[in-house]
Amino acid sequence: MPRVLDEFRRTQLAIAALFCFLGFQYASWASRIPALTSRLDLNAGEVGLLLMVTGAGAAASFPLVAYLMRRLGARRLALLSGLCLIALLLALSVAPDYPVALLILCADGVAVGCLNVAMNAQGAALEKAHGRTAMTQLHATFSGGAFLAALVSSGMTALTPGLAPHFATASAVLLVLLACARPRLLPDEPADARPAEQADEHKGAKKRRGLTMPSLVMLWLGVAMAFAEVVEGSMNDWSALYLKEVADASPQVAPLGIAVIAGTMVVARLVGDTWRSRWGDARVVRIGSALAGTGLALALLAGGVVPALVGFACVGLGVSAVAPCLYVAAAAEGPEALSLIASMGTTGLLAGPALIGFVASVGNLAWGMGVVAASAVVVSLCTTRLRWKAEPEPVVPAAERGAV
Repeated sequence: MPRVLDEFRRTQLAIAALFCFLGFQYASWASRIPALTSRLDLNAGEVGLLLMVTGAGAAASFPLVAYLMRRLGARRLALLSGLCLIALLLALSVAPDYPVALLILCADGVAVGCLNVAMNAQGAALEKAHGRTAMTQLHATFSGGAFLAALVSSGMTALTPGLAPHFATASAVLLVLLACARPRLLPDEPADARPAEQADEHKGAKKRRGLTMPSLVMLWLGVAMAFAEVVEGSMNDWSALYLKEVADASPQVAPLGIAVIAGTMVVARLVGDTWRSRWGDARVVRIGSALAGTGLALALLAGGVVPALVGFACVGLGVSAVAPCLYVAAAAEGPEALSLIASMGTTGLLAGPALIGFVASVGNLAWGMGVVAASAVVVSLCTTRLRWKAEPEPVVPAAERGAV
């Protein structure tokens, strides 16, 4: 038994290196947007398009990712897309003009979509192979990678304003992470073994000419993931502005909104696998998303800084395990479902902040944040339509077993 546990932990750390890799790569270039803006002489609209094209590349990568997952498998796709992301980060540091930067970041979005699906497939396969939960802790390492990248960015900016030295240093860190992950990643299944399993798992899917039509389960998963990412993305983008403009927070307090959300989310993800083992994924997702929606709604009705921060904490706590659980459920449906929900999630992440801004422009930001609360409730309702794996049996105390 100890040897099995050691094997589980080693593989979990290898997959965690991929999650850390993605968070580090994204935050490395995102933290230097001001430098990119100055070097390429961009206006606000051009910066917005630069950010949008990355997400658009990830959202549009669904057909390609599904094909590559079938052809290469999760392990090889993860390593290949990781190498591409390193090359694209180096290319961005020397991009000569705005159109080239757009192409680089569009390709970056596609590579992010590939790695996102591959690493979540590895995480789901780890849980299936060992019968233990691990996905929420893996997602926590993504946040850890982003945090580490922010520290490296701050240090490199203090040393030199140039992008090339910073991105070269970041690429060296990324290579180390990829090298650490490679030996212990789970092996890919033989190509001739996958279709039989997928035939069992895709009971509702219709295949025509090699193209898998989304089943009803896949669509519910996709909608749930899209609204979950609307919540997560919108809170990160609008919480500070809500505190400042609606709750009348001071400039020193306003940034605490993001800190509260991120902090509660990381802590909850570190213990989220314990919740999943005890209560099952279905309860964790439904209760968590309902907590996020009702907690935020009550905070908006109460008004003020303290209720807002409490509501933000409910959001961070409630949605922390939603995406990991949805990825596990999608992995059970096959690579097409995993690719679809990753694409839908990216779409929600892109569309959510823009939707909140539109509602705020028509009404006010409190109404916009109300849309975020409603989105969390929608996630809870959508997941009632999903087939979840069998929930764990309740633990009965020894005294009660004896009485029975």
